[in-house]
Amino acid sequence: MTDAALFQSIFASMPEIVVVTGACILLILGQFVRKDQEYLLVWASVAIVLIAALATLMLASEARPAYAGMFIADRFAVFFKLVFYLATVLTFLLSRKYADVEGIGSSEYYVLLLFALSGMMIMASATDLLSIYVGLELMVLCTYVLTGFLRQQRRSNEAALKYVILGSVSTGIFLFGVSLVYGLTGTTQLDGMAAAVTGDPLDPGLLLAVVFIVAGLVFKVGAVPFHMWVPDIYEGAPTTITAFMSVGPKAAGFAVILRVFLNPLVAASNVWIIVAVIAVATMALGSFVALVQDNFKRLLAYSSIAHAGFAIFGVAAGGPDGIASVMLYLLIYSFMNLGIFGTVIMMRNGDFSGEIIEDYAGLAKSHPGLALLMLLYLFSLAGIPPTAGFFAKFYVLVALVERGFVMLAVIAVLLSAVAAYFYIRIVMVIYMREPGRAFAPALTPLVRATLAVTAAGTIGIGLFPSWFLRLAQHSVFGG
Repeated sequence: MTDAALFQSIFASMPEIVVVTGACILLILGQFVRKDQEYLLVWASVAIVLIAALATLMLASEARPAYAGMFIADRFAVFFKLVFYLATVLTFLLSRKYADVEGIGSSEYYVLLLFALSGMMIMASATDLLSIYVGLELMVLCTYVLTGFLRQQRRSNEAALKYVILGSVSTGIFLFGVSLVYGLTGTTQLDGMAAAVTGDPLDPGLLLAVVFIVAGLVFKVGAVPFHMWVPDIYEGAPTTITAFMSVGPKAAGFAVILRVFLNPLVAASNVWIIVAVIAVATMALGSFVALVQDNFKRLLAYSSIAHAGFAIFGVAAGGPDGIASVMLYLLIYSFMNLGIFGTVIMMRNGDFSGEIIEDYAGLAKSHPGLALLMLLYLFSLAGIPPTAGFFAKFYVLVALVERGFVMLAVIAVLLSAVAAYFYIRIVMVIYMREPGRAFAPALTPLVRATLAVTAAGTIGIGLFPSWFLRLAQHSVFGG
């Protein structure tokens, strides 16, 4: 590699370098921060992410390939990185009070979140199966540790152990698919894979390799049949980490899936049939099983599975419109899901957990403003107009119909109606039941700011959906 190519690579990956360097510095300086100065860790972490976001926007003007074609800084990656920054910063803001209540406030907590962010950023920019693997492992290794951060709680330790074991299996499946691709095509670069195969019909071995890679990736987004880890991990992990995992790593998984599925080799393999089956099964399982949940975190886990299924419908639609609909869906999902998790985190104060749905009985009478916010997020998750959640689902349905997949669109609408029931059930508990016991929500200024940002995003995108859709369309593979 020449000096000019090395400089070009460093320049293209400057946001990742900022985050990794900042995390290393914070890891060292964090050892000298006293217990009563932990707010400095939050603001230092937010500052690192904001600097990385500024560097990312400076690179958004053109596509910049780097590291011998294994990495690229283009508008597609910029869009996803902005979603990651949003999820990470809001997680930092939600974590300050929650970390005090749970006794997990330490520099390692924020450092691991920053390293997980860097892994997600690498995944969004990766154009080679090996660089995808590097980003994937950097992200999941950090989330394994963060899941078990409540070391005194058995369910947190159990969740971390399950996550490690099942995550290792999925990584093994992904690597087996990568090895098959390399053996059959002689390359691991996404662009090189299609060019290396010219035979017709397609080699069955290559189709098998694609199936293994897809299986490894759908685990990361919690799709059927690799969804079994989601409810237990969501329930056992610290709620702030659950909120982070429900948005950031899920979006990173979709970023990789979209890059892989736009490859001509994959497009020619008719693997979209498998993807459509996965979408239907994922959304059906998430929607029906959520109906019988009494724990709020487990209900949101199955809600997350159902939403992953709906987004996969956009992947099955394919084409620039299908991809743009998935990207817009993930942006909207980030706002509304972090908002609803923000209300759950706010309820955790003293001996009050806020994890049982009955804990929210009569919230409209004791805290009408908070009840109204929850109503907004729940209606958006259900896809009720004019919230942003309605337009997220609407554009995926439009992409399906335009591609001729009318039956898939009908199935998606019917399953959305089922999913709406368990969101409205919570609204009824909030508004139609009498308050059970008095409690004081942990409404710190940082939590208020998080709820304000997520509410503004949920309402704002609902008011101007076409502007955000054009932004997503403009970002599809460099516009």
